[in-house]
Amino acid sequence: MGLRQNLEVMLQRGQDSPLLRFSLGNECLREGDLVAAIGHLRHAVEQNPGYSAAWKMLGEACARSGATARAIGVYRQGIAAAEAGGDMQAAKEMKVFLRRLEQAGNAPP
Repeated sequence: MGLRQNLEVMLQRGQDSPLLRFSLGNECLREGDLVAAIGHLRHAVEQNPGYSAAWKMLGEACARSGATARAIGVYRQGIAAAEAGGDMQAAKEMKVFLRRLEQAGNAPP
């Protein structure tokens, strides 16, 4: 059984947590299953709105899926969450990703 399957079994057993959702999202993103990755990462940030690593990965998954406007919104929320939590490195990285998307002319009005 692979890592993703093991994590999914943990979820089915009721061991849901932001870390489990982040781990599942990461594994799904690594496998290219963007829809599942977005779903798990969204759960992670809903369960813990201050989870800056999950915000960053959710933004990446949205951008990779072609949902650029959604990725921009996610990065903006993630930057706010990271700054509020004192995670300046994550905020800095998300600002770079956000700037790239905005410079590509994809920023919503």
